[in-house]
Amino acid sequence: MAWTWRFEDADGRPTTGPSEAFSSQSDAESWLGQAWRELVTAGVSVVVLCEDDRTEYRMDLLPGGRD
Repeated sequence: MAWTWRFEDADGRPTTGPSEAFSSQSDAESWLGQAWRELVTAGVSVVVLCEDDRTEYRMDLLPGGRD
């Protein structure tokens, strides 16, 4: 099973970000804990954690987000 992040801008449109794949949810979340500031600087507002084709959860990177 591969864990990946999808990235969205403040309007919910897909945006580009690093195409990292992780072997566990924990590894993916640890990476996000280290990379979230750079993602925000690049225009990412929302991240979506996916396991293969299944969405695990969505999370706002900015305070006061829509989720």
